[in-house]
Amino acid sequence: MSKRTRRAAPATGAARPTVTVCRGCCCGTPKIGGLDHTAQLRDLRQAVDGAATVRVTNCLDACERANVIVVQPSTAGRKAGGRPVWLGLVNDPDATTDITTWIKGGGPGLADPPGILDLYTFQPSRRIRHELED
Repeated sequence: MSKRTRRAAPATGAARPTVTVCRGCCCGTPKIGGLDHTAQLRDLRQAVDGAATVRVTNCLDACERANVIVVQPSTAGRKAGGRPVWLGLVNDPDATTDITTWIKGGGPGLADPPGILDLYTFQPSRRIRHELED
């Protein structure tokens, strides 16, 4: 991800969770078939309206796991021990529904994610994690 295309991350004191949706070179493109990417983003925004901030970024540099979504905790979630959760291969509408249900319950640190999301969770490289948080 180049510094020219990277958007500023919200302050770490966000009152609600932040959902970062990758829509770069692979995520959200025809390279990942069988999913209406526009509908996925629209449905995610509608489902968490008021419960989280949704932002779109150009590329999170985890293309082998496209589509990638990162859920960052709210201030209260972070104080409760929540950390950003990286979810990859989110290419199924049911996965998006599971993510939104978890976020509406409070997200990282405040609510346990549905067990099925364990299948999507991954740890990106330290470099990539720090670029998102900068």
